[in-house]
Amino acid sequence: MSTVKSTNIHWHEGNLTRDERWDHLKLNGCTMWFTGLSASGKSTIASALEQVLVQRGVHAYRLDGDNVRFGLNKNLGFSAEDRAENIRRIGEVAKLFCDAGCVTLTSFISPYIADRDAAREVHEEGGLTFFEVFVDTPIEVCEERDPKGLYKKARAGEIKGFTGIDDPYEAPKKAELVIKPAEHSLEECVQQCLDFLASKGYKVGG
Repeated sequence: MSTVKSTNIHWHEGNLTRDERWDHLKLNGCTMWFTGLSASGKSTIASALEQVLVQRGVHAYRLDGDNVRFGLNKNLGFSAEDRAENIRRIGEVAKLFCDAGCVTLTSFISPYIADRDAAREVHEEGGLTFFEVFVDTPIEVCEERDPKGLYKKARAGEIKGFTGIDDPYEAPKKAELVIKPAEHSLEECVQQCLDFLASKGYKVGG
């Protein structure tokens, strides 16, 4: 876990409590953390879910693994250390979105249990809800899809440290929701997410 290097800083609470914000704006935040192999369907499901939620009047926003590496995390590579820092930063960003009352959808391979648990911990320490969503797609299916051609490059040795090939993926042991895109349509996967949120007391319309 990174330590705070800044000095002479103090946490400022502000004049508005979380409950006041959520009550006045009719919001109820949480983070749904989608994890799985590359090409498992994480981003596709999260994007479709975001669209449905927003169309139904739910304040939702998606944080995508590739997208944040163009800006916030553009100085990070794919070593174990950089992956950990990548997820640490996103965990903190997701926490802020969640605190603001947003249903936050994160789509990251996030291959290591310890890093995902750390993201969960920063939410729980802040009294915020974190749901781990395991997009459980067999690697042979992911390789068959391979929309970016990354598996092919990894097999050819052109990419080193690729998750599932020469770097491990540690599957969740306590995911709140497990989705299997190889066995269900996109619409069914999205509905599973909506049903899950509804079962946890979130208003998802429909």
